[in-house]
Amino acid sequence: MPVPWFLLSLALGRNPAVISLERIVGPQDAARCSPGLSCHLWDGDMLCLLGSIEAAPGPVLVPTHLQAELVLRCHQETSCDLCVRVTVQLAVHGHWEEPEDEEKSGEAAEPELKELRNASLQAQVVLSFQAYSTARCVLLEVQVPAARVQSGQAVGSLVFDCFEAALGAEVRIWSYTQPRYQKELNLMQQLPDCRGLEVRDSIQSCWVLPWLNVSTDGDSVHLVLNVSEEQHFGLLLYWNQVQGSLKPWWHRNLTGPQTITLNQTDLVPCLCIQMWPLEPDPVRTSICPFKEDPQAHRNVWRAARVQLLSTKSWRLDMPCSLPAEVMLCWQSPGGDPCQPLMPPLSPENVTVNKASEFPVVEGHPNLCVQVRSWEKVQLQECLWSDSLGPLKDDVLLVETQGSQHNRSLCALEPTGCTPLPSRATTRAAHLGEQLLEDLQSGQCLKLWNGDLGALWACPVDKYVHRRWALVWLACLLLAAVLLFLLLLRKDRGKAAAGVRAALLLYSADNTAFESLVGSLATALSRLPLRVAVDLWSRRELSAQGPLAWLHAQRRQTLQERGVVVLLFSPGAVALCREWLQDGPPAPRAHGPHDAFAASLSCVLPDFLQGRASGRYVGACFDGLLALDAVPSLFRAAPLFSLPSQLRGFLSALQGPCAARFGRLEDSAEQVARALQPVLDSCFRPPPRGLGPELEAGLE
Repeated sequence: MPVPWFLLSLALGRNPAVISLERIVGPQDAARCSPGLSCHLWDGDMLCLLGSIEAAPGPVLVPTHLQAELVLRCHQETSCDLCVRVTVQLAVHGHWEEPEDEEKSGEAAEPELKELRNASLQAQVVLSFQAYSTARCVLLEVQVPAARVQSGQAVGSLVFDCFEAALGAEVRIWSYTQPRYQKELNLMQQLPDCRGLEVRDSIQSCWVLPWLNVSTDGDSVHLVLNVSEEQHFGLLLYWNQVQGSLKPWWHRNLTGPQTITLNQTDLVPCLCIQMWPLEPDPVRTSICPFKEDPQAHRNVWRAARVQLLSTKSWRLDMPCSLPAEVMLCWQSPGGDPCQPLMPPLSPENVTVNKASEFPVVEGHPNLCVQVRSWEKVQLQECLWSDSLGPLKDDVLLVETQGSQHNRSLCALEPTGCTPLPSRATTRAAHLGEQLLEDLQSGQCLKLWNGDLGALWACPVDKYVHRRWALVWLACLLLAAVLLFLLLLRKDRGKAAAGVRAALLLYSADNTAFESLVGSLATALSRLPLRVAVDLWSRRELSAQGPLAWLHAQRRQTLQERGVVVLLFSPGAVALCREWLQDGPPAPRAHGPHDAFAASLSCVLPDFLQGRASGRYVGACFDGLLALDAVPSLFRAAPLFSLPSQLRGFLSALQGPCAARFGRLEDSAEQVARALQPVLDSCFRPPPRGLGPELEAGLE
């Protein structure tokens, strides 16, 4: 049986107070003023044009306080609508100015000034009302007797009856004069629903609107709509996003009663429900029942993704707009926490689903993005690692400029930023002189440059090797002897380090597919595999040419008993069929770095002559290419679809080194975690409704 989770009516607020409202009769709007003032309501609505604030030549009437009150506008005893009465307090600002005409003086100017001061003060007050699907502006004219026109004095109030609004709606009200003499007043008003009204029997829409009960049953969430039999109503599920914008998710016209089933993973804080009876000009009521639900907040961060749009631009994609900050951090390969780069880079508020610029000069695999919310890291992505390879053993130097143009340098380490030079016992302190020399000679990569300083990434692997060369010399000699003995007993091509080599060949169909290949190569390189891919060797590829580079890499891989991985895509299949004369020429131009086109000249003979077994493994990606689309010649080697067949794929890559891989399930899970977000961003269509599972559940 479902366990009650929390009970909701169509109210905003869990325990709304029951209130009684004043009734006004008649459909016409009306305006009235406090004693001593006169006012007039202009017929018809007007455009809400704010305009700029103007200087006042004399005393002007301005609104000083805005107040809203709920009333009922009734046509009959049991036919009423919810209405918002607006009260505006008015005051006089400014003084009468003396005539500027110098020729008028003395007695000549006195009658004119006296007549001016005896005139009544007039003003046009604009009231603006905005709610979901409703916006109105009305104009009221107010006159203040001359005797009450004194600067800084409150003169009375203006009351407008009234703005009609939907039950449970959130409305905003503005008030300003026209022309504007000061900034407009505004307030936000949350209206009650049927449950919070003592007079709900007088509002017809309360008779037909459904009541909602939300309950959970395992991984499912049930929206139980208690609607009378054969009552027709509309139901809309939507995401309430930035500045109240509505992004529809699912809409149906239903007949009561109904039970809607959602997955727990569908719940996010901005998921709202809107319901209305299917009748002319219905009242729509919205609720957002998951605003404070902890599971909904966890779900929205699980669905969030940071995407690198270019080398310097990025975007945070998530269903809801939540308060968050984004900052750059430096991730060392040792597994230490990512260290925020501040100063000089400080956190900034992030706007979701909108492209933003990174303050960086160059990308680096160790540069990561942290998204923080409520002082907690909710999301961290190393965006450049997919295209630039795995994390590097580099030291980040932070350069700061002093007040007198004095430059200071420190090396960012897990214990803090170590000044250079330094006598500390850290690694960066020991390499301080060498790092400073590399910086002077231009061997460090500048990542960021600003008025306050700069960031530099300096490689240190050469110094680490040099420092321990003498210590390990005897060990290396002994290892060489042992290796020589092992080579006498084992096959000539076995890799000395016991790490199997894998050469990835693919067709560069588009940028999205290259990003997918980069993610797979990075994930495999974190396993005991030595991965080679043209994405990481563009400089050698340009210098040697695709064919020479491919021949060298393939020869080295096969000599070491490694494996060549053929990643099939629609473009790769077209090239294969073109080489086999089994199809028309591939409809694309091969780029200067396209190693796949060059590889077919030496890959095809291995398959045609039966030498593919044990040397090659084929793979394609789920949703991009079906296995049966791969030409039959290439099925002589094991063929897998990723990530659904990752376990078999990794088993084929292991070969005789299976014991060195550790648990196969852990390796497959690690690669799938890295691969799935890229697949989702490349191939997931924009949401147009519920998924197949939800559609099936509704039926």
